[in-house]
Amino acid sequence: MRPHVVHDFRAVAFAALAAAACGLVIVGCASTDATSAASAAGSASAGGACGTAQLKISLTHTGALAGQAGGYLTFTNDSGTSCTMSGWPVVTALTAAGRAVSLRHLRSSMFGAWQYSSPPPTVTLRSGDSGYAIVAADDKPAGSSTSCPAPYVRLRVSPPGGSGSVTISAYLPGATSYLPSCTGANGASTAGTSTVTTLSHLPH
Repeated sequence: MRPHVVHDFRAVAFAALAAAACGLVIVGCASTDATSAASAAGSASAGGACGTAQLKISLTHTGALAGQAGGYLTFTNDSGTSCTMSGWPVVTALTAAGRAVSLRHLRSSMFGAWQYSSPPPTVTLRSGDSGYAIVAADDKPAGSSTSCPAPYVRLRVSPPGGSGSVTISAYLPGATSYLPSCTGANGASTAGTSTVTTLSHLPH
C-alpha cells in the first residue's frame, strides 16, 4: 500500500522563474517524510557517509513546474548515529516494461530553481534529519515529437557513495503522473538528479 500525505507546494519566485506547483508526498518501501532540516557539515559528532541501511528514502514535494515534472528525493536518517551526505545520489529509473535508465547528473534545474556549485555541500544528518535531492525530467516532447515514451514507474536509489539500494514508486501526485521519460533533441533522457542539499536551499 502506498500512503499519501498532502503538502502545499508554495509559489516559487526565484531569479527569472515565477511559477507555482502543488506538492504532495509519495512514500515507498515503508518510508516516511521527515521535515526537520539537515544541518551543515562540521558537527564533531558526525559519523561517516550515510549508508542505505541507515536511511528511509522517499519522494516528496512532487509537482510540475516550468516545463518539468519531478520531486525531491528525501533521505531521512533513521539510525541513532549521525552521518554525512555529499554529491549525487545514484538513481536508476525503471519503466513498467523493465527498461532501466541511469539518471544524469543535473547542473541546474528549473523544477527546484537549483544551480550546482563546486564543491557540492556536505550535509550532516543527525538522527531524524533529512537531506534532499531533486529528481526531475522534461514533461513535453522535444522537436517534432508529439509524445514521450512510456514514463518511469519506479526509482532505484542509493545515497552518494552508498552500497545497496531501495526501490520506490516514481509516481508524482502533484503532477498526477509518473516521472516522464521525455527525451531531449539529442535523443537522450532528460531525467536527472541534483546533488544532496538541505530543504532550506530548495523551494518548498
